[in-house]
Amino acid sequence: MIWENIILALREIRRNVLRSVLTILGIVIGVAAVITMVTLGSGATEKVTADIAKLGSNMLHVKPGQDRRGSGGVSSSKELFDIEDARAIEREVFGLRAVAPTASKPIQAIIGNENWSTSVMGVDNEFLKVKEWSLESGSLFSNGDLKAGKAVCFIGTTAAKALLGNENPVGKRLRLGKISFTIIGRLQSKGQSSFGQDQDDIVLIPLRTFQRRIAGNQDVSAIYVSANEGVSTETVKADIEQVMRERRRISAGEDDNFYVRDMAEVISTLTGTTKVLTALLGAVAAVSLLVGGIGIMNIMLVSVTERTREIGTRLAIGAMERDVLMQFLIEAVVLSCFGGICGIGLGLSSAAAGARILEVPFVFQLDITALAFGFSALVGIVFGLFPARKAAQMDPIEALRHE
Repeated sequence: MIWENIILALREIRRNVLRSVLTILGIVIGVAAVITMVTLGSGATEKVTADIAKLGSNMLHVKPGQDRRGSGGVSSSKELFDIEDARAIEREVFGLRAVAPTASKPIQAIIGNENWSTSVMGVDNEFLKVKEWSLESGSLFSNGDLKAGKAVCFIGTTAAKALLGNENPVGKRLRLGKISFTIIGRLQSKGQSSFGQDQDDIVLIPLRTFQRRIAGNQDVSAIYVSANEGVSTETVKADIEQVMRERRRISAGEDDNFYVRDMAEVISTLTGTTKVLTALLGAVAAVSLLVGGIGIMNIMLVSVTERTREIGTRLAIGAMERDVLMQFLIEAVVLSCFGGICGIGLGLSSAAAGARILEVPFVFQLDITALAFGFSALVGIVFGLFPARKAAQMDPIEALRHE
């Protein structure tokens, strides 16, 4: 019986192709919009997570001053760190994989007739371990380079390309300000961070070299910390805060004049935001499914009116009310399912195109696709029920008299 009703529904749809297409258009747009928005939102979430992961795994960032996010500004007492602060963290905090004190400033880099405004950062080899950064070519700083403060450096791909094009920079001489450095390594490309910063536009030199020959002081502007796998970054953060409060002689009740940013918290915040926005966009797109459902109900009511004599004939020759009800209900469901199938194809195509344009991963989600299709079928049932009941409850005599 159900299969016969499906055949009848397909025959009716084929008889009024244009009207059927216009009827399901709302369902097609609704399903496509939901799938497109949710897929692009999931891709954006994955991209944010991947971009932050490039900054380093289980990483914490210790900076002087107060966190702008919490206080609305930096503390007036912005006392910088020194190398002993980093050593104290390394010595007294459990579960650390690497600790890297750093200092940085913008500088003009020059090779031959080419110059480029970039950022120079004083680091040691632990910095590469914290940031999970490796060399594309060349070698790491030697102990002699670090202790003696030699004029050697690594260069990022953006700075290298700006100054040398596609030429291998290793072994070249690079001038930072008035000081000449030998490039001993080229960093692998990391690309842009989620905050829009080009991580490859950088030159790394030994921290002692930076302090002596660039900055002229012993200050450390930031400390990067990486926790071992399985160690809670929240615990590490609390331990670092305790160590730094003791070293900076901050008494109970006083605000910290430093902050520790846990990248896991940043990932959680950003991905949480993108997920909320994705859900909101999906909900807005789902409204068009309701509009499509109203369109189906409207057309089915018209169809019932047009086919009054047909309904009367079926009832007069012995069809039960439930048979007529099923006929029109299945017709509405078939229409909405066709719309759902077309919407899935359109939605996935639009999401793939949008992912390429926005440069985010295409994340196919079977559950969302199935949910959108299931919702389209449900719309057919809900909005097709009233016209179907109206057809089933007709008086056959009155229906046969209908002109």
